[in-house]
Amino acid sequence: MDFERLNTDRKELQRRNRGLGLAVGALAIGQILTLIALLNVLGTERTVIVPPTLNKSFWVTDEKASGVYLEQMGSFIAWLVLDVTPATIDWKKDVLLTYVEPSQHGELKSRQEVEAERLKRINATTALALEQLIPSSSGQSVVIRGRLRTLVNGVETANEPKAYLVEFSFGGARMHLRTFKEVPYGTR
Repeated sequence: MDFERLNTDRKELQRRNRGLGLAVGALAIGQILTLIALLNVLGTERTVIVPPTLNKSFWVTDEKASGVYLEQMGSFIAWLVLDVTPATIDWKKDVLLTYVEPSQHGELKSRQEVEAERLKRINATTALALEQLIPSSSGQSVVIRGRLRTLVNGVETANEPKAYLVEFSFGGARMHLRTFKEVPYGTR
């Protein structure tokens, strides 16, 4: 038996084992770091939702949306409600109702039907000249300011500054319209 050869082989095996131990340690640290990153990401999933038109980039989580998304959805909702003619109010009402929170559906549907009947009866048209959008990410709302122009039989009867509050809620991984109401013009 060659003692020198056995000693060299033993040292070689120890060196290999040390290298393998370091590799296993590095893999274990990598697994732990991956687990930590996964736990940090868990529950903060962002879902990409496409508004009617895309003007800017935005983000949406399962509980709230960025101010940019609120601006885009708020201006779209305002267009559906305020830029109407006797010929367009019915289909805009139907589109609007697809975005309404289920608990508010009946109330908003009744309100829009009464408004549609009134516009058709007096042959009125309304149009909002948008001036400012003030989003609130914390409140998931946007205040819309502009000049609401009203024409009856083609004659302008009103052109006044107005402000509207549009509030949103989330349910079923989807944004819903909770409130659309007129507020004092100076509201933030």
